[in-house]
Amino acid sequence: MRRLFKGLPVLAALVTTAACTAAGGQAPSSGALTPRGGPTVTVTVTASANPSPSASPLTSTGKPQPTPKATSRPTALGPRQVVAPDGRACPDHPTAACTGVPPGTKLTEAVLNDSGQAHRVDVAGRRLDRVHIKGDLVVLADDVVITNSVIDGRILNEKDRKLKRFTISDSTVGPEQGCDSLPGIGDGEFTAVRVHVRNHGDGIRFSGDNIVVQDSFIDLCSNPKDHSDGIQGYYARSNLVFDHNTIDQRDVTDHNAPIFIPRTQNPDVENVVMTNNLLMGGTFSIQLWDIGGYVIFRNNLLVDNTWDYKPAEVECATVDWRDNKLVTIDDAYRVTGVVGPLACMG
Repeated sequence: MRRLFKGLPVLAALVTTAACTAAGGQAPSSGALTPRGGPTVTVTVTASANPSPSASPLTSTGKPQPTPKATSRPTALGPRQVVAPDGRACPDHPTAACTGVPPGTKLTEAVLNDSGQAHRVDVAGRRLDRVHIKGDLVVLADDVVITNSVIDGRILNEKDRKLKRFTISDSTVGPEQGCDSLPGIGDGEFTAVRVHVRNHGDGIRFSGDNIVVQDSFIDLCSNPKDHSDGIQGYYARSNLVFDHNTIDQRDVTDHNAPIFIPRTQNPDVENVVMTNNLLMGGTFSIQLWDIGGYVIFRNNLLVDNTWDYKPAEVECATVDWRDNKLVTIDDAYRVTGVVGPLACMG
């Protein structure tokens, strides 16, 4: 049996799913997965985050801090309520109303200690709580925890060609105005829960291993000649769980897709789980090609007629594609109707 997310420090929110065989394209009814070229495995994915209060707005210790836990329950398929620790709630899919830094939070401005452009963290277990970073956040040590904070730029986590583990929850990433063409959060070994990614051309960059994004709201933008994506695989590796998020790309001019993991940029990608998401916009809204291991795409909703060409471009024979639907929504992202099933199409 392959173990998913080996070494991940953050676990909760059960997602149990199954993938199809490479040859048949039909997923088994049980929880067994048949990865391409590998043995049958059973996958149980958990993701989590429910922050405990911090004694001070900006603290540093030599030990890993408590990890946030999820308040919503991904065991239920389809839309579910999102409830933040401060009581903010969304009835079905995440929006700005229940993600990001809680309104009225008193923030402490962090020193830009990296060339005056970024706040660098190089102490393992560091916790950033109620912090405003008026630039990028550079994570250079493992087990960093970010809660109730605002990062005006993006989050980077590579040191010596290795990605450092971090968790972010109930925080806002991106400038209040304008558009940053670069990805909001990357590149691997991180968990993001109830995060509002705003005013970035790309929301999430999948370029490593072990990523969990859950109950988050990604509101995209673009500059001329951008290729905006909600989540993009770019030389991605393995183990992505993207569960119960909202990606809005409807008003983006220079766009690509809400879900973009293309064949040309990801020769080694494997093991991708995408469930319960609300998606809108793009050229082809969902693009999934040549992914190894298992690929699970279930119970996702795509807003009808928000794409340029067609809803999806997918290697259907290798994807466990089930119970996805075309829907209509209101201005608060609440589902108002089901148009019909969303078929897998190549």
